[in-house]
Amino acid sequence: MATRVASRNRKKSAHTIDTLLREDRSFKPPASFAHNANADSAGIYRLADKDPVKFWEKMASELVWRKKWTKGLVWNPPDAKWFVGGKLNVTESCLDRHITRDAECRRNKAALIWEGEPGDKRVLT
Repeated sequence: MATRVASRNRKKSAHTIDTLLREDRSFKPPASFAHNANADSAGIYRLADKDPVKFWEKMASELVWRKKWTKGLVWNPPDAKWFVGGKLNVTESCLDRHITRDAECRRNKAALIWEGEPGDKRVLT
């Protein structure tokens, strides 16, 4: 009896998850945000659409890699492996490289802003 109930519940929850995964809405940014964006979205979409792997390799090359990847994408549906063989340290790409450049003006700026559920906030410099 318990097995049948669990089986029925599993099917119901899987249907619910699939339903939740469908998203057809789109959200336009405020005009002021779009005006200050540093990207030509039409050009970026064209480039990404033309050769997605080359596009993401170009974007990834802006990060600091300890070891460069040997293959941009290995695609065995439904599994995708990006930047195979590559190694990076996220602090080098997100924090350290900014310290060496313009260090004085960045010294006391926020490096990480954390906000919790009830509204508590922590800022790390």
